[in-house]
Amino acid sequence: MRDHALNSLGLPKPPADTRVVVAMSGGVDSSVVAAMLAEQGYDVVGVTLQLYDHGAALARKGACCAGRDIHDARRVAEAMGFPHYVLDYENTFREAVIEEFADAYLAGATPVPCIRCNERVKFKDLLATARDLNADCMATGHYIQRRMGRVPELHRAVDPNRDQSYFLFSTTPDQLEYLRFPLGHLASKAETRALAARYGLPVADKPDSQDICFVPNGNYAAVIEKLRPGAADPGEIVDQDGRILGRHNGVIHYTVGQRKGLGVGGLDAPIYVLKLDPEQRRVVVGPKSALATRRIALREINWLGDEAFAARSEWHLEVKVRSTRPPRPAIVRPLSATEAEVELLDAEDGVAAGQACVFYDPAGSRVFGGGWIFSR
Repeated sequence: MRDHALNSLGLPKPPADTRVVVAMSGGVDSSVVAAMLAEQGYDVVGVTLQLYDHGAALARKGACCAGRDIHDARRVAEAMGFPHYVLDYENTFREAVIEEFADAYLAGATPVPCIRCNERVKFKDLLATARDLNADCMATGHYIQRRMGRVPELHRAVDPNRDQSYFLFSTTPDQLEYLRFPLGHLASKAETRALAARYGLPVADKPDSQDICFVPNGNYAAVIEKLRPGAADPGEIVDQDGRILGRHNGVIHYTVGQRKGLGVGGLDAPIYVLKLDPEQRRVVVGPKSALATRRIALREINWLGDEAFAARSEWHLEVKVRSTRPPRPAIVRPLSATEAEVELLDAEDGVAAGQACVFYDPAGSRVFGGGWIFSR
């Protein structure tokens, strides 16, 4: 039997014999991925997850996986001639993402639910569903690259403005074997929209999603209050010495590094949120200089290097401590296979528990995984 050359997805079979499940959010990115693969002759199956009560979300813009988005994904599938399924993951999403989101804020942390959604729903349950459908791989519209080295490697997207590596650091080696990211090599979002127009997709001009999908208008405090009645109990705003400077209407309304909306006036210099103490219902504030930190403790580390994480006493990498921050030089010292201490060469402001710390190759585009910040 003659061996087939690798197809565009890196598999040794013709596209027509290659089944690909495409995770379709209803947005332009995943729609282009599905259309592109369908045009190339792959056996495409589109799947959209219903993650929450989308009836209430129909009226709002800027969120993924709402009712409007499910409708748009179906329209794209019909236009390109491949099957499309909607799976009800409401209970899974609530238990794996929304409940932890609320509990993290109550504990004084600043969570990143989009990472947990990728980790616990899209790249776990949906990926298992793709295997059940006998798919050879699963493709998404994320802006990140998968490259083959000794093992499948995760690399930043070509377009730094679209790169989503921070939100995908917890992707495991086994998942990388199965996942594909066809948009990671594009130079700009304009290229994606041009492809959508060329395919005649009804979502070609659809705006990008902006908010967390289950948080209407960015008002996360209202969501937490609904899930955890009493979460917005009032308390004191204090300085580093414990002196009372004012009152607040709930610790959940504040995040580390916040300056605006503190409601404390008459001071000589600007103040920032330094720490949240939910047990005492206190918001600790102080000068910006007090935000700076050089040491961060991490847990739940997902390592994507060729060697075992704990095989070295330290790794000289670049790390990113918030999605909006650039990577900075650091020394990562393993404490176990899943825990580490990070020493930043230059202090960072506003490092917060609940955020991710993502590892990067200082000399290239490779992503080496990362972990969750739990103290600083």
